[in-house]
Amino acid sequence: MAIKENQLVSMYYELKVNGEKIDSNIDTAPIEFVYGTRQIISGLEDRIQNMNEGETKEINVPANEAYGDYDETLVQILPIEDFEGIDLEIGMVLEGEAEDAEPVRATVIDVTKEDVSVDYNHPLAGCDLLFKVTIDKIK
Repeated sequence: MAIKENQLVSMYYELKVNGEKIDSNIDTAPIEFVYGTRQIISGLEDRIQNMNEGETKEINVPANEAYGDYDETLVQILPIEDFEGIDLEIGMVLEGEAEDAEPVRATVIDVTKEDVSVDYNHPLAGCDLLFKVTIDKIK
């Protein structure tokens, strides 16, 4: 039975970026989601349509259908005083709230005596994704 709208799908996946495996659930439990509700990235969801239980497929998802293209305007330089009491390290992910109370995540990309550069892009923004997926069950 092929995947259709509003069906519960369980799926195993391995994710590679630039040939490097960065995530997998192959040796654990499958992820479950309702197909068509965008609980997974749209580019992957669109490409698993019509797959069947037990089917395995390699799927390329371009950046613009995954986490978006990298946006230089989402990098900000802020005064170090804004981070008082935080032991900043490059690569550290900071979490906070936007003015509309939505959660915001930023990655520290540079620290000087005066400033901190933070990147609000998703860590995989600008990356094409290669998935190897196996459809476990369709309900």
